[in-house]
Amino acid sequence: MSTMPTASVTAEAVRAGRVTAVVAVQESLDLIAQRDGDIDAFQVVRGDRALAEAAAVDARSDRASLPLAGVPVAIKDNVPVAGEPMRVGSAATDGAPQAADHVVVERIRAAGGVVVGITRVPELCVFGATDSVFGVTRNPWDLTRTPGGSSGGSAAAVASGMVPIAHGNDGMGSVRIPAACTGLIGIKPGLGVVPAELGENDWFSMSENGALATTVEDAALLLSVMAADPELAWVASVDRRLHVGLSTTPPVAGVALDPAWAAAAEQLAALLLREGHDVQRDEPVSPWDPAGNAAAVAGLARWFAGTAADADLLDRSQLEARVRRHALLGRLVRRTPIMSERLREAWRRKAFAYFAGHDILVTPALAQPPIESRRWHDGGWAATMFANIRYAPFAAPWNIAGFPAITIPMGVHPEAGTPVAAQVVAAPGGESLLLSIAELVESAKPWQRVAPAFA
Repeated sequence: MSTMPTASVTAEAVRAGRVTAVVAVQESLDLIAQRDGDIDAFQVVRGDRALAEAAAVDARSDRASLPLAGVPVAIKDNVPVAGEPMRVGSAATDGAPQAADHVVVERIRAAGGVVVGITRVPELCVFGATDSVFGVTRNPWDLTRTPGGSSGGSAAAVASGMVPIAHGNDGMGSVRIPAACTGLIGIKPGLGVVPAELGENDWFSMSENGALATTVEDAALLLSVMAADPELAWVASVDRRLHVGLSTTPPVAGVALDPAWAAAAEQLAALLLREGHDVQRDEPVSPWDPAGNAAAVAGLARWFAGTAADADLLDRSQLEARVRRHALLGRLVRRTPIMSERLREAWRRKAFAYFAGHDILVTPALAQPPIESRRWHDGGWAATMFANIRYAPFAAPWNIAGFPAITIPMGVHPEAGTPVAAQVVAAPGGESLLLSIAELVESAKPWQRVAPAFA
């Protein structure tokens, strides 16, 4: 079974004239037609419009210098793509075409990338499984499980080999969680590295646009384009001894950690130790630490209140019941002192203090294998919340702090048969370091690029 070449390989071939952008995009569209019936990753497939844009790339006088020349790219359905609807997983949104591209879409297109489709999200991107009134997206590794959320459609599109790279964004783990569920590299940059402009207020500056890819080289390439920083595309070897913190304690009290997910973090730490780095088991915070409580409260408050800000622009009667409940809580908390910056700053001080003595932190990416793929939106708010927090507690603290973080595949769960992964966090400005760590792992412990059924 064929799959898409990497983005880097495709771009180099199109720049050199060995392959046309039209051929590369047609291959992606053919794979979408063959595979997406099982996966349901795409909200919109752009078909003839994508082919016309590919022909325009082939005709560009600067084609030989385009970083993403002819590369098929998927865009998450919560940023505007000119001429296409932006539904954000909701019947309450307007189906009219968007007037202009989001800045990250502008940059992708300026770099020669071709938007082949727009990927599914849960309603208003609130939850950690990708299902909505428009459909249920499934994990290419196991169709009974979710690819995560809210960038689950993007992750499923890449992990099934329909596109080599995809845009996502991450407000409480929404790039890193899907990457962990589907065996991809998923990087959330630090605050402000890539323009956000997500929803009404970026969930109070917790949300960032990021990249999903099957290789470190591709993740770095897409991130560099979205950040308008070509240096991010060059992944250098780690050239100094790092101080590495290892933590396998879930940041939420009462969450059980699956041994295979703990082992993923421990294996990455052991690899770094063999490479000569200093590794110490050192928790940045415990669930009983006041700073940990501050992080949890600040994050939950902004998650609720950010949802409320987005929902306030829509007809509430058309929203899912669980999203209405989430937004109602947001309207309540945004009137209280817990929305002040005091709690968030308490956690940021703790995080900066930790990274004064550590270059990186290694944790499990998830606590449990991906949850079931089903119509979670037909159930209640409490069931969704319990399922989300139980399996994906490790990501959100770093949105609250605004620190960059990456998910790195570390093998396959011995029972579930789905990928396991580690999360690596760095201080602000550490995106290149995170990519270097990921490349070290990729060289020492290569992972399967796409799910076995689609390889």
